[in-house]
Amino acid sequence: MSGAGTGERRVGVVLVSHSAAVAESVAALAAGLAGAPADLPVAAAGGTADGGVGTSAERVAEAARGVDRGAGVALLTDLGSAVLTVKTLLAEGDELPPGARLVDAPFLEGAVAAVVTASTGAGLEAVVEAAEAAYGYRKV
Repeated sequence: MSGAGTGERRVGVVLVSHSAAVAESVAALAAGLAGAPADLPVAAAGGTADGGVGTSAERVAEAARGVDRGAGVALLTDLGSAVLTVKTLLAEGDELPPGARLVDAPFLEGAVAAVVTASTGAGLEAVVEAAEAAYGYRKV
């Protein structure tokens, strides 16, 4: 799921998972719960290029470039090597768009919070804060 670009500056959100199906499902759920327009810049970057379980730096970079609307890109990850992949891309400096940020948030709840907040037109800091606040969501 990725926006087509309307020229409007919006924060993009990339969901990085070891599984393409998980990343795509969480992206669809978050966008659906946000009541997000079809052009909301949200992308899934899951699995390896050959369809296996793992993380692909190329998929992450492509997804981030695809959702970049000039207001920053929030990257949420599921597990350890996904985090390392995003950190490596950020350290390289030229693979991800300017303003790309790794967000320390729970994958599902953080994704929903990030996408809902981004759908309002909020800036990158607000999107990151909303996603990170998801750590405090209590279920009981």
